Amino acid sequence: MSHNTGNDKKPTLLIALGGNALIQKGQEGSIAQQFENLRISIRQIASLISDYRIIITHGNGPQVGNLMLQQESCDTVPKLPLEILVAQTQGQIGYMIESVLDESLMEQGADFNPLVSLITYVVVDEKDSAFTNPTKPIGPFFTAIKAEKLDYPTIETPKGFRRVVASPKPVTIIEKREIERLIESGFIVICCGGGGIPVVRNGRAFNGVDAVIDKDLVSALLATEIGADLLVIATDVEGVLTDFNTPDERLISQMRLDEARDFLSSNKSGKGSMGPKVEAALKFVQSGGKRAVITSIEAICDGVQRTAGTQIINE
Repeated sequence: MSHNTGNDKKPTLLIALGGNALIQKGQEGSIAQQFENLRISIRQIASLISDYRIIITHGNGPQVGNLMLQQESCDTVPKLPLEILVAQTQGQIGYMIESVLDESLMEQGADFNPLVSLITYVVVDEKDSAFTNPTKPIGPFFTAIKAEKLDYPTIETPKGFRRVVASPKPVTIIEKREIERLIESGFIVICCGGGGIPVVRNGRAFNGVDAVIDKDLVSALLATEIGADLLVIATDVEGVLTDFNTPDERLISQMRLDEARDFLSSNKSGKGSMGPKVEAALKFVQSGGKRAVITSIEAICDGVQRTAGTQIINE
């Protein structure tokens, strides 16, 4: 097979996979389940390779939370800081995505496409107020009774209570130049896993910090920094919904920038879990991106083709 040609003429597409791309509601999250779930999104991504230069980012909330639980249940070995656990999940999930993508490309008879999973640092501000107000949910879901007995902070989500950690805003992606060069050279790049490894500047060096950065905000920032044309945020619902979880619930098929800002400033039902995704899409488009899409894991291709999800446009 020949190497993919004409790559410099293709638009760049960044696809941010949510946690349900690996672990769906009600599952225990075995490796077999995660590989099977990945095939739903990755087969779609593989079908887009001929038309786009592809960057894949992904969440890690369940995986990094499980690693924290595992190490807290064992006192035999030293505990690892959160940024090291984030790095571990970048390697773990990057391998899984790369493996399933390679398999899907072969199934589709695609030309040879080089793949790379890149360990990625993301700079945050050490004075970010998030460090004193943890809000990022990670790990498994607990009942209210179980949550009361835990010795770390939790937050209530639509699916139950979850552990929360600091989630500072991303400032810049350290490896953005390397990522840009890789996609220009024809690589499919898997990066910024779990929002990237959070680091703060220390002179000319960087120090890791205990935090998990929001994957969608990092994805929008990376898409802007490398000049991507389209951002797709894949999640567990069909798009942005009004009156979420009520009889009046409906999909918002399109949002202009002013409508996205109104959504974020209002008290709309369901904004809590969707807010960061709308914020990320808004930031990308108002920074020069052509279009952002929030859609379901099952409808990535349809979202790219404008027939599914919520399209955020600058019109």
